[in-house]
Amino acid sequence: MDFANFMAHNWWILVLIVIFFSGLFTINQGYIGVITLFGKYQRIATPGLRFKIPLIEQVYKKVSIQNRSVELEFQAVTADQANVYFKSMLLYSVQNADEETIKKVAFKFFADKDLMQALIRTIEGNIRSFVATKKQAEILGLRKEIVEYVKFEIDHTLETWGYHLQDLQINDITFDKMILDSMSKVVASNNLKAAAENEGQALLITKTKSAEAEGNAIKISAEAEKEAARLRGQGVALFRQEVAKGMTEAAEQMKQANLDTNVILFSMWTEAIKNFAEYGKGNVIFLDGSPDGMEGTMKQIQALMVKQAGVGK
Repeated sequence: MDFANFMAHNWWILVLIVIFFSGLFTINQGYIGVITLFGKYQRIATPGLRFKIPLIEQVYKKVSIQNRSVELEFQAVTADQANVYFKSMLLYSVQNADEETIKKVAFKFFADKDLMQALIRTIEGNIRSFVATKKQAEILGLRKEIVEYVKFEIDHTLETWGYHLQDLQINDITFDKMILDSMSKVVASNNLKAAAENEGQALLITKTKSAEAEGNAIKISAEAEKEAARLRGQGVALFRQEVAKGMTEAAEQMKQANLDTNVILFSMWTEAIKNFAEYGKGNVIFLDGSPDGMEGTMKQIQALMVKQAGVGK
């Protein structure tokens, strides 16, 4: 009863308590609160439990300072009129948590969807303008250049909005099926051309090495044949010297014994016939083995020796 009477007489205390607690609010981590007074910017509120003047101040917006991403899919046309299809991922965030930056973010666009639309269209426009100066054969190798160009072109614009482009990743670049087929044919023909050139080079090297090896073999064989011929010549000359020496000694001994030196020729004749028969390899040699034939051969040898002796004088 006393409490009821107290509240009946001091109801305004309860009103003040309600008004006080209505001024308390919280800002979550990763957000910055924007406070307005009668619709005009007043101040910012950092994360935690904060207080605003009840009924006068309002939390106009809670601005996220976390990184945000969005996927883009759009089409561009190259300088040689080829359609290029891009799939990319955009990573952006509020530039910093400074008061001036938060004011830009809070009041530059009516809603987040308007910011997103402006951001996407700006990036697409910059990529299209870059692609329009390149040929379709160059596009696949220009991912890094496209990203650097876009960052350079829109960083200043985003700064006026209070945002910063963290990263732009171009995940996929495709062309019309007809262009892809023609590009595949070009790559295949280039590969075949390279393979043919490599095969030709390999064949040329093989032929060159084979010719060098054959030339070296011929050279070695010629040197060996030359050395063998020299040795054979020396052997034949030595053989002849020894034969002449032996025949001279035999003739002198037969003269001293008053014997006919023609016996030496007869011995040579019989030895020749023996060697023909013993070492023949199947070749046919016609010799007149009769006494008349032997006598005729002996006379021819004697005449040859007499002739050579006359020339020697």
